Amino acid sequence: MEEEAEKATQIVILPSPGMGHLIPLAEFAKRLVLYHHFSVTFIIPWDGPLPKAQKEVLHSLPKTINFVLLPPVNLDDLSSDVPPEVRIRLTVAPCLPSLCDVLKKDLSTTSRLSALVVDPFGIDAFEVAKEFQVLSYLFFPGPAISLWLFFYLPKLDEMYSCEYRDLPEPVKLPGCVPIHGSDLFHPIQDRKNEAYSCILSLCRGVLLADGILLNSFMDLEPGAIKAFMEGGELCTQPIYPVGPLIRTGSGDEGDPNECLKWLDDQPDGSVVFVSFGSGGVLSPGQLNELAFGLEQSEQRFLWVIRSPTRKSVQANFFNAQSIEDPFSYLPKGFLERTKGRGLVVPSWAPQIQVLNHGSTGGFLTHCGWNSTLESIVHGVPLIAWPLFAEQRMNAVMLVEDMKVALRPKEREDGIIGQEEIAKVVRSLMEGEEGQSVRSRMRELKDAAARVLSEEGSSTLSLSEVAQKWRTH
Repeated sequence: MEEEAEKATQIVILPSPGMGHLIPLAEFAKRLVLYHHFSVTFIIPWDGPLPKAQKEVLHSLPKTINFVLLPPVNLDDLSSDVPPEVRIRLTVAPCLPSLCDVLKKDLSTTSRLSALVVDPFGIDAFEVAKEFQVLSYLFFPGPAISLWLFFYLPKLDEMYSCEYRDLPEPVKLPGCVPIHGSDLFHPIQDRKNEAYSCILSLCRGVLLADGILLNSFMDLEPGAIKAFMEGGELCTQPIYPVGPLIRTGSGDEGDPNECLKWLDDQPDGSVVFVSFGSGGVLSPGQLNELAFGLEQSEQRFLWVIRSPTRKSVQANFFNAQSIEDPFSYLPKGFLERTKGRGLVVPSWAPQIQVLNHGSTGGFLTHCGWNSTLESIVHGVPLIAWPLFAEQRMNAVMLVEDMKVALRPKEREDGIIGQEEIAKVVRSLMEGEEGQSVRSRMRELKDAAARVLSEEGSSTLSLSEVAQKWRTH
């Protein structure tokens, strides 16, 4: 027994491929080590060369956090049009025997395994946790409203046979703003698609978790989180809001000087930052409208541009690098006409530093949850322009419930026109509506700092989980 007591308590984290989940999980791991003195090991499933951005995150982890790359899964025979959700799950599931080997040979001999933490695509690994008699925890990297949909989808699937976009009434999730069926997760919009059955099966797997860690906080989603605390037949597990967990430290390598130097020369709060995340791209027609809209708005802007695509808006999900020159798609003369007032940078900008800069006064975003939390922590109001995944749900919540974003209206052909873009950008930066969302965002910024303080609700929530893991 003495030997057992001397072993460090080990938490194993299994992230699915992609940056969106790895970033908050890395921050979560840092808090476990820094405040609760656990040993933490990331075990990484992958299906080919690890992208540079993921390598950077892993190598920037403190020395006290280990990571192990599992043998790569070969997905060469997989069709290129397989939905990202299916591809991710097919990467994680075959890795489970290798995960068992690592736990058996390397970790359980040197430490006391207490919990396995997975994101929603790693739920199949709960079987492994059971085998090793360790606790199974789900880290949910999105908002509480999306987590409620995970609990609700099997019920919706039984209740309706039509596509959700054809539902006559909005879907009312506990404690959440009503959501129209067409604004629910992108992957569940076609019930015959294999992405739908993949998500549905993950939703059922959520019920097997011993507890759920949520990257959100009470002041941000009071209704939805309170509904979880009250429990009920749909959700019987304990939910622990531990957010906002956003990227910190040296995740912004590269040469950011051009952006930040340019921002240094702009007036306070005068610049709209335009970025669609690492995976989002626009069609050529939409890119044109956005360029003309920014020009017509007469506002200062910093735009991270990527080559457009005629395929899916999530074409860059697995590969953020583009070989084409994105500038060649801009309207003729655009760069000359907006010189001085706008800066266009290809592919990448140091987002945290841009949002934290005094000159940044607004953020036109795809509403990915990492970007949303980063803007809240830095108090930057939003223009909501969702593209895929759960982003449309996030946009509805940001505009109608939290009231920290304005949302441009799409035309019937799905394109957002230049006049609409110019109007919404001006409104955010100069109008009364903009003042209102700015002031509400300041309140949330203060709340975000409060919940992560020593006696804050998210800090206490994580302490509660840590205590359970320590004594298991």
